[in-house]
Amino acid sequence: MHYSQQWIVMGMIICASFVHIFMPVEPYPIADKITSLPGQPQVSFQQFSGYITVDEKQQRALFYYFVEAEGQPASKPLVLWLNGGPGCSSFGAGAFLEHGPFKVKGDNLVRNEYNWNKEANMLYLESPAGVGFSYSANKSFYTYVNDEITARDNLIFLQRWFAKYPEYRDRDFFIAGESYAGHYVPQLAQLVIQSNVKINLKGIAVGNALLDYYTFITSPGEYYWSHGLISDADYQLFTKVCNGSEIMRSSKNREVSTACYDASEELYVELALTSGIDLYGVISDVCLSPVKSQIDKLHEPLLSRIQNLSSLHSKLEALSQQQLKVKELICGEGITEKYFNRKDVQKALHAQLLGVQQWTLCSEVLHYDSGNRKILTIGVVGSLVKAGIQALVYSGDQDATIPFTGSRTLVNELAKELGLKTTVPYRAWFEGEQVGGWTQVYGNNQLSFASIRGASHTAPSTQPARSFSLFKAFLSGKPLPNA
Repeated sequence: MHYSQQWIVMGMIICASFVHIFMPVEPYPIADKITSLPGQPQVSFQQFSGYITVDEKQQRALFYYFVEAEGQPASKPLVLWLNGGPGCSSFGAGAFLEHGPFKVKGDNLVRNEYNWNKEANMLYLESPAGVGFSYSANKSFYTYVNDEITARDNLIFLQRWFAKYPEYRDRDFFIAGESYAGHYVPQLAQLVIQSNVKINLKGIAVGNALLDYYTFITSPGEYYWSHGLISDADYQLFTKVCNGSEIMRSSKNREVSTACYDASEELYVELALTSGIDLYGVISDVCLSPVKSQIDKLHEPLLSRIQNLSSLHSKLEALSQQQLKVKELICGEGITEKYFNRKDVQKALHAQLLGVQQWTLCSEVLHYDSGNRKILTIGVVGSLVKAGIQALVYSGDQDATIPFTGSRTLVNELAKELGLKTTVPYRAWFEGEQVGGWTQVYGNNQLSFASIRGASHTAPSTQPARSFSLFKAFLSGKPLPNA
């Protein structure tokens, strides 16, 4: 080969190398990138959605929706959001009814002013399989699912998601959620630590969360009474069944007698059926869905029994009809479900319906072990705090189903057990010029409680600005503003 030919060949190699070096590299999986959702306004951030297989043998896969932070995503943390139920969609409820970048309006999407991806890269996961677009080709999986299965699948999902998005492997990582995610969040965080996977877990946050079934049963009665939802006579009857000695005995072994359990649950159902009040946000106009779908999963055992009681059956039927009327007008569940059942939307999301006829906010095929409700997870939160994980428990103060009073007491008791001193005494915090709620901090911001004034069971849906301020403070590790 002549020297001139050698130089030509070498030049071609060098040019090719420079082309390779300076070609734009797509850091994320192109197949999962969302070009644009139907009816979506133009945005500057990227969106991704698709499936992560968590069990090859059963062909079980979980659907996720990932939204980059609006500005400087490379420097902002990653947050995994999980809704409760069990069996309700984090994608539908969390992302599109609470704090995602968009909300459904008619056939289109509109921007959410208080979207949490202003402060973080947000990852929404539909879990377990059988929820939303997540599926198992082996349908027998749906017949029995529990906390252990859910946590294990969620951990496998995370490991494989980080393999797909390696840029986020070393990013500050937080897990947050609400309602039954009081189980999902701490249980997953505990598995992350125990498994020694390389995930930079910094903190957890749970809102209006089921952390202690004993508190879930015993705390609403006093809240109903103090907010004028039941009479003095009804409250006295309730406290007679769930009397002082019963409460003291129960607090030691965290169990409740059958009589106290039935009294509390039946009081809840009577209020839900006859009061005309939304127990998930007592100052709001009646809106029993989608929040009702989420919280009623916790009350399912009682609701199934009531189906057989003639005295309440007709009321339950009437309530169901009322739900159908209000959910389109007020709650947004109907239009959200309609949007996600559109073929063009599913195509844009890289989603499919497998084994179900339509996408629903809460699963209609999943049979979750109701006995898992009694698993205590407040202790798991304590073990996480001991391991150096920051923990926030927050509550919308207008939720009568998991009242802030019970959650506040749980956090205070946990702080004492851990030997954490109060570093920020109980005080008001502010959003703008208004009181946003009340807060108390223990240790070096290791454990904290915050209420959100005027917020419902799903706080970001009713008090978006205050919820956003709380979220921002949580990520920064700084106290909530006191003025």
